[in-house]
Amino acid sequence: MVATLCQKNPNRSFRVTLLGTGLICGLSLGASWGFAQVDRPASGTISATATEQVPSVLAPGSISGTVTDVTGTPVPGAEVKLTRQPTTAIQATKTAQDGHFSFTDVAPGNFELNIELPGFKTKAVSGTLPTTEGYLVPAVTLELAPVVTDVSVHLTTEEIATEQIRDQEQQRILAVIPNFYTSYVQDAAPMTTKQKFALAWRQVIDPTSFVIAGLIAGGEQADNAFPGYGQGAAGYGRRFGAAYGDFFIGTYVSSAILPSILKQDPRYFYKGTGTVKSRILYAISRSVITKGDNGRWQPDYSGIGGALVSGAISNLYYPEGSQHGFDTVLTNTLIGIGTSAGVNILQEFVFPKLTPKLPKNVPGLTKHDPPKS
Repeated sequence: MVATLCQKNPNRSFRVTLLGTGLICGLSLGASWGFAQVDRPASGTISATATEQVPSVLAPGSISGTVTDVTGTPVPGAEVKLTRQPTTAIQATKTAQDGHFSFTDVAPGNFELNIELPGFKTKAVSGTLPTTEGYLVPAVTLELAPVVTDVSVHLTTEEIATEQIRDQEQQRILAVIPNFYTSYVQDAAPMTTKQKFALAWRQVIDPTSFVIAGLIAGGEQADNAFPGYGQGAAGYGRRFGAAYGDFFIGTYVSSAILPSILKQDPRYFYKGTGTVKSRILYAISRSVITKGDNGRWQPDYSGIGGALVSGAISNLYYPEGSQHGFDTVLTNTLIGIGTSAGVNILQEFVFPKLTPKLPKNVPGLTKHDPPKS
């Protein structure tokens, strides 16, 4: 269709209207009107606005990429989550066998990818998808996650007892005299038969045991005790053997053999708390009461029986005229019980202060430094 248009004013918008037989031009601001002859359309009315804005529609695009490990090997099965910014809408997919992933029909704009796979560190990638274009994500490399292993160590009762006995073997009064049979752990693990015999052996071969036996033999020699042994080096040797034999047999019978048979603990368990009176009564009572391997207090059959048995055995090596009858053995046993009560009181109040190496966290005690030489 050919038409002669009205004069156009560049500063005003205008409208062209075809009505039936002709063309009407009019300024939209109502400034002036003009007419022009045009060919009439076949039918109908046509209206158009020269300045009408047509909204633009952004076509969706795609996002794709490949996930590998640090060696460059494709990683299949990794979860890839797509988050549009600033919205929180999430799309998700998994990488194929070749490590490839893709998202389609994604509206252009900012986005973020999160790639996750058990055993690997989570990887985050962000970018902007251009209008009507695809976005190829730069190669994504997943790093192995640090391996955190929780290891629970459960020691057996025997292993716990071994550690506690090792601490006891460090206990020496004035850093010299063994104090192996005192436990500063009230709920110490029970000793096995093997541990009872091992601790007894550790006690009897300690150098101080030989020194003490030698001092006893020297005193007896000076008093001419057990005259059947005679005098001189031979007499001293016999007295030394008898003194050490008493100690050796008494230790093994009272602290290893009978405790193993009767399932009793030969140690003194330090109390360390309570009033002075309660601690004294506790110490005295421990001369006839001991702890069983089951953790319960019971009569000290091992200690009392050990004194009777070792006293009877000593008759085998004491000279005639110096051997003990049952009455003497019983008397010596009672004396031994009283002596044990006195030693226990010292264990409760004195010996800990004279013992350099004590376990940590002992009730009523602090760890003492070794005495200065």
